[in-house]
Amino acid sequence: MNFDMITAAAGRLAGHVRRTPLLHAALLDEFAGRPVYVKAECLQQTGSFKARGAWSAISALEPEVRARGVIAFSSGNHAQGVAWSAKMHGIPAVIVMPSDAPALKLANTRAYGAEVVTYDRENEDRDEIGARLAAERGLTLIKPFDEPMVIAGQGTCGLEIAEQAAEAGIEEAPVLVPCGGGGLTSGIALALETTAPGLTVHPVEPEGFDDVVRSQAAGAIQRNNRLSGSICDAIITPQPGNLTWPHIQRLCGAGLVVSEDETLMAMAQAFLRLKIVGEPGGAVALAAALTKAPGTGPVIAVMSGGNVDPAMFARALSLLD
Repeated sequence: MNFDMITAAAGRLAGHVRRTPLLHAALLDEFAGRPVYVKAECLQQTGSFKARGAWSAISALEPEVRARGVIAFSSGNHAQGVAWSAKMHGIPAVIVMPSDAPALKLANTRAYGAEVVTYDRENEDRDEIGARLAAERGLTLIKPFDEPMVIAGQGTCGLEIAEQAAEAGIEEAPVLVPCGGGGLTSGIALALETTAPGLTVHPVEPEGFDDVVRSQAAGAIQRNNRLSGSICDAIITPQPGNLTWPHIQRLCGAGLVVSEDETLMAMAQAFLRLKIVGEPGGAVALAAALTKAPGTGPVIAVMSGGNVDPAMFARALSLLD
């Protein structure tokens, strides 16, 4: 995995995914007590950054392999990214999703034309299910984060952050990134290492699912004790990826952990000040930016997704009452 793979992915993605904005609002700065810039990947195709990695991976397949179709496993955002990309390429897609995934994500994945296979995330192994179906049907497995072409696609977000930070006159700043398996975190870190070395990536996780933060402290991959029970479903994974972890370990600053209340308040502030909708897992970086980011100068937070059920969004907005 290297920088050249990210620039190659950017070429394949051109004209298919959006160059999402880097948003800034004075009233959000006032709330945080420092300049806060938000990379709005919630405005990306399918409502999250996952469209980048999905398109990168599918577009890199040999035509005859791609034509047979793809399979993915995901709680929702990677599912939608793969389903959308497969539809745009005119190929079949099977998506393995946890049965407790948000209803909106299940519905949207089906709406993009994919076949959805559900499983119990506490008692069944999604990797085993995905591998079995791939073998039975001749499908290519598009992993959610531990796949070089997926990481390369997510890294294109970092290329944009470097350009947009330079346009805003930001040379040094922490870049806070919601982190599950680490595809977005490692991809952005690899991109910034070359294009904007003054911008340092910090992974952000929800309380109780801080495997990356604990891995950083231990110097080796640590696992979560459970795989459900958080509103931040989009970034709940067993552990950092085997491919993503070395990049996180080498390039990232200390990780941060936020509470559910902090996350919900970040969702509310993003709507109130920036007029954007974030889902809980996508809003953890903004939550950290508003409460505990390192330093005192500008901070950049990636809002990685906006696929939130109405009831959850209403819960966040109720904090403004």
